[in-house]
Amino acid sequence: MRVITKIEGNLRLDMETEIRVAKMAALGAAAGVGATIKADWRGQIVAAGLGRRLANTVQSEAYPKGGAGSMNAAALVWSKAKKIVGSFETGVSIRAKGGTWLAIPLPTAGRGTGNGRLTPANWERRRGLKLRFVYLPRGKAMLVADGRINKRGLGVESRSKSGRGRKEIPIFILVPRVRIQKRLSLQSSADRIARSMGARLVAGWKD
Repeated sequence: MRVITKIEGNLRLDMETEIRVAKMAALGAAAGVGATIKADWRGQIVAAGLGRRLANTVQSEAYPKGGAGSMNAAALVWSKAKKIVGSFETGVSIRAKGGTWLAIPLPTAGRGTGNGRLTPANWERRRGLKLRFVYLPRGKAMLVADGRINKRGLGVESRSKSGRGRKEIPIFILVPRVRIQKRLSLQSSADRIARSMGARLVAGWKD
């Protein structure tokens, strides 16, 4: 008795097709991991009270670009404000340079214009008032202005010629350093999500 086996179809073509499927599955898995990490990071930033604007600085990109799959596919997740996000990931102390002070604006100072940072110098230019240094106990100080508080709660110049209603208004608190507490756990969540890469690849390959 003789048994003859024969492979039907084009084995080489079938293997090439399977390899292409595997490469696309790898790219899809990498893209999925990257998108999930991005969503997790953005959610953490918003939940920590750091704002949607900072959360939206987190981006992700899968490689290779252009949709061509690869068994070496990868994803990159990053923030366009990496120093700010990184400070809340690790917790850092920020010290004033050269023995000076860090100026922290109070609500009476208002906000900066556009993306500009509010500083004592540009506050004086905008309000037309001079700031005066007042030393406080325990190594702190403040900058105050002689004026009035308007209906929006901002320190502005007094309109009274007689000086009625004019008072000393705290505008900036001065401190030698500030401590930013750790409020994010980005690396640990990224490591956890990345462990799903294998399962995602297999699921994409089977589909």
